Amino acid sequence: MIVRPKLNWFCTLFIWRGSVLGVITPQLLVVLAISSVVTWTHGRIFGFLVPLTITPFTLLGVSLAIFLGFRNSASYDRFWEGRKLWGTLLNVGRSLVRQSLSLTPLNADDARILEWVDLLAAFTHALRHQLRQSNPVEDMQRLLPAERQTQLAGLRYRPAMILAWLGQWVRERKNEGLFGEITAAAFDQNLSILSDVLGGCERLANTLLPYPYAIMIHRTVYLYCFLLPFGLVGSIGVMTPVISVLVAYTFMALECLAAEIEEPFGVSENDLALEMMSLSIEDTMREMAGQPARQVEQKTANWFAL
Repeated sequence: MIVRPKLNWFCTLFIWRGSVLGVITPQLLVVLAISSVVTWTHGRIFGFLVPLTITPFTLLGVSLAIFLGFRNSASYDRFWEGRKLWGTLLNVGRSLVRQSLSLTPLNADDARILEWVDLLAAFTHALRHQLRQSNPVEDMQRLLPAERQTQLAGLRYRPAMILAWLGQWVRERKNEGLFGEITAAAFDQNLSILSDVLGGCERLANTLLPYPYAIMIHRTVYLYCFLLPFGLVGSIGVMTPVISVLVAYTFMALECLAAEIEEPFGVSENDLALEMMSLSIEDTMREMAGQPARQVEQKTANWFAL
């Protein structure tokens, strides 16, 4: 995800990176080529006039805008739900660290507290790697002992196993007499919320919008944009390429952006910044436990960055 400083209207006009222009530029060039040829031939193909007017495009354009708006709304709902789930992960992580310090007689420098914080951080990073299907070895080596790294090596759902270890930690502290049933239930309630976060993220990652629905919108957008010059050339003449590309940019960019944010846990420029959020969650938990936190700088892109 790209994080930019607030820009004025003029600088915003020239932003390239993150604007999906890089993805749809070839399609826009095709529309420009088609509209230029249509303008040059006055709407004729091999000498035959294509009998199209602006009327059907006006009617279809309204319907297409409604469908695109609906798909963008559905995609943004998925994006925002993913962000809320990671916000819940931050809040629950802080609560669990606070509970381990305030509801038990353990000090912040106790090895058991350090183990607890490391497990919570490992859960966060393992969840990110599972969602992005990336390699978690580096983070697991930093946070977990060798024995637990070996146990995780052959697993597919590593966050679920780490969640089980967190439950074992609570059981062991209870057996040591550090707290009773009520406190254990308070810990378990927050661990259950972590389980809900894990399940919610897996649901978003594994269930996309219905594929035929996306295909229908995609085909309609491209057919509309490729045929539009034939409907415009009779009324606006030489301005047909300009207006055709402008309309195509609007529809194609909306369709492309919806497809991009539909998967909020990906690595494209407009997806959630999971790596930065994972490190921030780890840092805030370490600071609460009195441990030094690494400095996580939020990278910002210059307005002219390509």
